[in-house]
Amino acid sequence: MSSILHRFDLNETIDVPSKFTFPFLYEPHPLAVEAAEQLKIYLSGFKNWFYDLNLGPKNYQHPLGKMFGVLVVEDNQGKLGHLWAYSGIITGEQNHSQFVPLIFNMFSENSKYVKENSQLDIWNQKIDLLEKDIIYLKSKKQLQKLEKENELLLYNQRKKHSQHKAERKKQREEAVDCLTEIAYQKLLDLHQTQGMHAKFLLKEYQVYLDTKMAPLEKIISLHEGKVKEYKAARKELSNKLQNWIFEQYQFLNANGDSKNALQLFKNIPPYIPPSGTGDCAAPKLLQYAYLNDLKPVALAEFWYGEPLKSQIRKHGHYYPSCRSKCEPILEHMLQGLEVDDNPMLINPALGKELPIIYEDDYLMAVNKPEEFLSVRGKTIEDSVEYRMKQRFPQATGPLIVHRLDMSTSGILVLTKSLKVHKKLQEQFEKRSVKKRYVALLDGNVEEDTGFIDLALRVDLDNRPFQMVDPVHGKSARTKFEVLERKDGKTKVYFYPITGRTHQLRVHASHPLGLNCPIIGDDLYGFKKDRLYLHAEQLEFIHPVTLKPVIIHVPAPF
Repeated sequence: MSSILHRFDLNETIDVPSKFTFPFLYEPHPLAVEAAEQLKIYLSGFKNWFYDLNLGPKNYQHPLGKMFGVLVVEDNQGKLGHLWAYSGIITGEQNHSQFVPLIFNMFSENSKYVKENSQLDIWNQKIDLLEKDIIYLKSKKQLQKLEKENELLLYNQRKKHSQHKAERKKQREEAVDCLTEIAYQKLLDLHQTQGMHAKFLLKEYQVYLDTKMAPLEKIISLHEGKVKEYKAARKELSNKLQNWIFEQYQFLNANGDSKNALQLFKNIPPYIPPSGTGDCAAPKLLQYAYLNDLKPVALAEFWYGEPLKSQIRKHGHYYPSCRSKCEPILEHMLQGLEVDDNPMLINPALGKELPIIYEDDYLMAVNKPEEFLSVRGKTIEDSVEYRMKQRFPQATGPLIVHRLDMSTSGILVLTKSLKVHKKLQEQFEKRSVKKRYVALLDGNVEEDTGFIDLALRVDLDNRPFQMVDPVHGKSARTKFEVLERKDGKTKVYFYPITGRTHQLRVHASHPLGLNCPIIGDDLYGFKKDRLYLHAEQLEFIHPVTLKPVIIHVPAPF
């Protein structure tokens, strides 16, 4: 344990926190920051830390960056130290002596995973051989060719059938005035017989063409049935192996209780753990501490290395633990520890005023303070919508027309009736409402004006974070204009064309955007006294008077 437990080299005394870090929203404790700095110094000593630590193969195609974690601990003699870990395993092993080990090493020699994974490889090879079988591929090609030929033959036959039908109709039309009633009836009977015979021949011809394809279809069907059978066997083995792996991930807590990954995710849709569960830094750090009689004191996780192309991860920045993989695990592992209160359960609007800046008989606008919900949250009811409903109890239908992030201040418009709400909301949906935001960015933006077009979607593994995704993301476009550059900071106007969640925050922070996070952005930058983003001006057509409305509230910064 001596090489894994690192000691502090402090020039000053730092008070030990009274409670452990709430991992999903926190300000790193000074002890955790000091531990992280020691780890960063260690990493900077490598010529190529990513490959030297065996974090990826030599042909690794992704950005060379990684999430690291530090855990400040206290031993049974009251001495402080810290543990290091990194999230995820790519190469199939983690054997560097300075970092805590895996909770479960599925890749150990002669393990069940290694043995059964070789069986999966055998199934893969069998399926691959079947899918590349020469007779099968040749039969598919022949069938495709025959299908096209038969389709053409059948088309021509149906065309002839239609032509003969049209000819018979023309004969009847010409004969109706020149034949006797008896002769005309005989012609009708003849045409009816000819029509039935033609339909029969067409049907028989289709059966004949289908019969020609039957031998090839049988070969293909038998072959594909075998492939389906093999794939089902592979899936069954894979599922059993995956469940066995999740059962081996046993997570301790401070009370000494242990639960496996399947137990922790059994009540959370889709009721199975996500891939990579248990390999994040935080669970590995806590597990090692519990196994070695070390008391967890403080936690911090940070990104080291190149930024990702989709998620916003900046070198050296601290980030919360991921929710999709870690929330159920950490909720269990932190039992028995005194943990900081969940900031998300505290009403941030408590004691804050909500001034009305515009009002008429049909709508109103408020100047929403920062850290104030637009609509009620999962656990907090207090919001702009809630307060306005209390203030205007006679108002019918939904009040709020659009939303601002909780951390964003500025103009928010509400209506007093459902009818007006619908009309005004149409303007927002058609993007005819002109919006202007003021933001203070951390860094120098080179261009004076510009346009950002980065499609966004929610990060499914780490809500509420948004990520850039040009394939599955929704269009997100923003115009910007620089107002001032001073002391390494840039003040800008943002003109959002679309209104995606966190659009301005991501467009400011992402390397493909301005690469300058909004000051105070606790998700995509660094936390400060507030998020320096303000909805300053809103222009729209009044839904009743049809006159232009311009509402302006200067930024408080």
